[in-house]
Amino acid sequence: MSPEKTAVLGAIAGFTIYFGLPVGRLQGLGDRTRAFLSVLAAGILLFIFWDVLDAAHGILESGLMMAKDGGGWGTFAARGIMAAAGILAGGLGLAWIEHQLLRRRTPAPMAGGSADAAAVGAAIPTSDLAALAERASLTLGMLIAVAIGLHNFSEGLAIGVSARGGEVALATTLIIGFALHNATEGFGIVGPLGGVRPSWRWIILAGLIGGGPTFVGTLIGYRVTSPALEILFYTLAAGAILYVVGQLWNSANRRLGGRLVLLGLSLGYLIGLASDLVITYGGG
Repeated sequence: MSPEKTAVLGAIAGFTIYFGLPVGRLQGLGDRTRAFLSVLAAGILLFIFWDVLDAAHGILESGLMMAKDGGGWGTFAARGIMAAAGILAGGLGLAWIEHQLLRRRTPAPMAGGSADAAAVGAAIPTSDLAALAERASLTLGMLIAVAIGLHNFSEGLAIGVSARGGEVALATTLIIGFALHNATEGFGIVGPLGGVRPSWRWIILAGLIGGGPTFVGTLIGYRVTSPALEILFYTLAAGAILYVVGQLWNSANRRLGGRLVLLGLSLGYLIGLASDLVITYGGG
């Protein structure tokens, strides 16, 4: 498969994420319905978490077997360090990014003012609280897009590697499977937005962040093969997803009962599994 054709098909696989994103602009959904969509999104992310860690473990175990067979421990140690660094950077990195995005400067009270005056001056208007809540929801949705983008970069690597190796049938199956998978991921990004209706500009940006890495990974995978690079992005994605799922769980648990939360997580996981079966069927 030529580099040009591979790039086009990689772009198609990545940007099918836009099939699910417009759901975020639907009106008339109740608060509990949106909360359920949120845990459904968390379930999809849980499947992706398992998927990327399984791939990372495979690379790590291959390094261990190489060392056991006398190939030296350097490769295994390097992969282990990158796996640990990826997990920590993925989770803690998103926590830091969220803190930076949501940080607000509290104005200092005027000199000479009484404590009561300072308290009144520090009061936040209801409109500002609503704007802050909307910003927090949109920030969480964008963080999910970042986590999914890290995962999709690895998918792009798989497409590029198989296409470069002349495995056209496998590459085509991967593209179809990843396209179906990415469509459900778009839904996962907007599920936690609650009553916030994102702008088309926000949706376009979220699609670029979440789906664009599939295209970039395809280009890189066609030219470069690096187990170290793969394990780094797999674990980065896993750490980021773990952080995001924790945020979604806390948010939904306040609005839904435990049974509905578990149901949403289970259904979301099954949706992720079903979309991945196409890839497995094709040998990906």
